[in-house]
Amino acid sequence: MSGEIITIAQMRAIDAAAAAGGTPTRELMENAGRAVAEAIMRRWSARRAAVMCGPGDNGGDGWVAARLLRDAGWPVWVESLAERSVLKGAAAEAAGAWDGDIYPLGEGPPAEMFVDALFGAGLSRPLQGVCAQLASALPAARVVAVDTPSGLHGDSGKPLGDACFKAALTITFVRKKPAHVLEPGRSFCGEIVVADIGVPETLIAAEAAQLWEGDWDRWRATYPWPARGAHKHARGHVVAASGGAGRTGAARLAARAALRVGAGLVTVLSPPEAMAENAAHLTAIMLREAADAGAYTRAMANVHAGVIGPAFGLERGETLKALLASPRPPCVLDADALTLLAPLSETLQSSDVLTPHVGEFNRLYPGLLDASASRIEAARAAAQRAGCVVLLKGPDTIIAAPDGRAAVNASGTPFLATAGSGDVLAGLIAGLIAQGVESFEAAGLAAWLHGRCGEALGPGLIAEDLPEALPKVLNSLAPDWLRARPEPPNRG
Repeated sequence: MSGEIITIAQMRAIDAAAAAGGTPTRELMENAGRAVAEAIMRRWSARRAAVMCGPGDNGGDGWVAARLLRDAGWPVWVESLAERSVLKGAAAEAAGAWDGDIYPLGEGPPAEMFVDALFGAGLSRPLQGVCAQLASALPAARVVAVDTPSGLHGDSGKPLGDACFKAALTITFVRKKPAHVLEPGRSFCGEIVVADIGVPETLIAAEAAQLWEGDWDRWRATYPWPARGAHKHARGHVVAASGGAGRTGAARLAARAALRVGAGLVTVLSPPEAMAENAAHLTAIMLREAADAGAYTRAMANVHAGVIGPAFGLERGETLKALLASPRPPCVLDADALTLLAPLSETLQSSDVLTPHVGEFNRLYPGLLDASASRIEAARAAAQRAGCVVLLKGPDTIIAAPDGRAAVNASGTPFLATAGSGDVLAGLIAGLIAQGVESFEAAGLAAWLHGRCGEALGPGLIAEDLPEALPKVLNSLAPDWLRARPEPPNRG
């Protein structure tokens, strides 16, 4: 299944195009309900289940699922929000095929499972009445959602009001929607299954925007595995700008990450007063003194990528301006560099990457996040304004390019919320750019690798651990001929 993500408007257009092209809505509904029933039966044994059906097509999917579960021997009944007599179209047909027990919503017998087929992703108003009461009362472990948990906005991934269902399993159709990948929606959905319901791929391709879930399947073709004859000068040179004495660790974290991700050469640029401090901690990474703006611009002129910002120093705004105005490679701008840029006024290169967290984003683009329909749209608008790639950090990191491409990172763990983690991410991005990876792809791949390293380490990780976890992660992904070979057994 493709990693594309589609909006609610696009899904509606796809449904309409399918109907216009001769695929009946009733047929798609039957396929959707079957997908729901089959996903449930693969995970649970038969149990008392209430299928809660709303007045629209989402409810129609529920009527189908209830029928198929009952046919498979499950003790199932329907709890309907609307009288069956007022249903219309395909939903009315699906309800008409049900001859089992029907109760008003919330008035059925005790159940062990609740199938939420009330509203799905297209809901545009808060839940009310008995729907809101059930959303607040039912534990997620006993809920299966059809399309999205009811009460969750399909595009923003945010609850529409105070009440929203949470589910252990969500079955959606055709492609994931933004709510499935953006927080808190992603957490509300539990396990997510994307079901093929028979919509022609040509119709999906006609509507799908340049939005993806950023997983390994999306990025695998972009990782720059070295050729057999590779040498260090062919793998790129990264420069990381250090802060002054006592503020050097962040640049070293970025530098080590760049080296670990494959850059052939990495240099830390250091103010004179921090040279000894940096030298005490560096071995494979080179060190070069930079006493003034001219030294920085000269050092950046003949390398392949730069990292500027981690503990760079807020007093060095003129140095940053000189760097950005000089002939230079693509730069990853993070931390202090973002604060010095705010509000954004400098001319950036299309190959640059900005990596703000929410606070830095709001300083760079005041009001943009609140005015946007979702974090995805905010990041897209920011990238267009800046003219370069923007990576908006968070539990649902967004990578956006000026041309409208965007991805939502699919890896990670809350344990990555630790000091220095973002410095490592900046270094990973620069290390990939230095090896020739296009900046949007480098940012997306770096975010995924960063999250994957966090997942591999788990509780207790600190930023220093992340570059050290990368060899094992990369080894699991590498082509067979590049993988580390285990020691042969000792035959004695």
